Amino acid sequence: MRPNRLRELLDADQPSLGTHLVGSWPSVVELVGLSGMFDYVEFVAEYGPYDLYALDNLGRSVELFDHMSAMMKIEQEPRTYLAVRALGSGIQNLLFSDPRTVADVEECVRAVRAESPGSGGRHGVGLRRDVRLVLEAGTPAFVEALDQAVVAIMIEKDAAVENLEDLLSVKGVDMVQFGPADYAMSLGLAGQLDHPRVKEAEEHVIATALRMGIAPRAELKDRTGMERYLDLGVKHFCVGTDIRILFDWFSETGAELLRLLDREPPAQASEADSYR
Repeated sequence: MRPNRLRELLDADQPSLGTHLVGSWPSVVELVGLSGMFDYVEFVAEYGPYDLYALDNLGRSVELFDHMSAMMKIEQEPRTYLAVRALGSGIQNLLFSDPRTVADVEECVRAVRAESPGSGGRHGVGLRRDVRLVLEAGTPAFVEALDQAVVAIMIEKDAAVENLEDLLSVKGVDMVQFGPADYAMSLGLAGQLDHPRVKEAEEHVIATALRMGIAPRAELKDRTGMERYLDLGVKHFCVGTDIRILFDWFSETGAELLRLLDREPPAQASEADSYR
């Protein structure tokens, strides 16, 4: 089975760096790999269209680069189905959105781990890409690979923050990501990402995760603000999103060129600092 770069870094207590992709064109994954700068790509699947063939092609693209693995952000429904198909395509790590209860988190972990003594999961044997179709299906190496998959959960609802310690106590949770946009909305503070209650909750999530031995991760538009998270003890980051990079270029470069043409740029769309 293929080594899992993100798992290796977590186990070695080393920092990690990823980047988000909403688009499913595998050549963009190759561009990320060719840069040599990132440990993994996160396919933010809940934000764009894709099909099962796209997942296989994303998995193939990642496998061109020994220094890189992949993660997929899984929608709240149907968690188990999407988790099995992502892992079967060769996407080795999963980020689950919208868990609210211990039962939700337990379901996320079971979707990843093998249905085998000691693993406690529901993931069965399949003839998919992760096992080289027929060569490693149902082998001990397959069970081990599922045990090594990084399970990350979003903490982005008021109920999840209120029950944070219980959620992080579920065996098998490796990483946690705070979602300020969803959290603010769940409080009735839609769009107020800098509200003191939102910032306080984020710092509470990070501090609690560190205390409980769970790796907190931060998502950033760019390097801006990274120092704050480093000071809080965060060492795992996922930075940038393809569609946001394009939007910023369209907006900034288009405005510069329109001014050279003696045209006033139209009012710019309001910018958000969150990807959640």
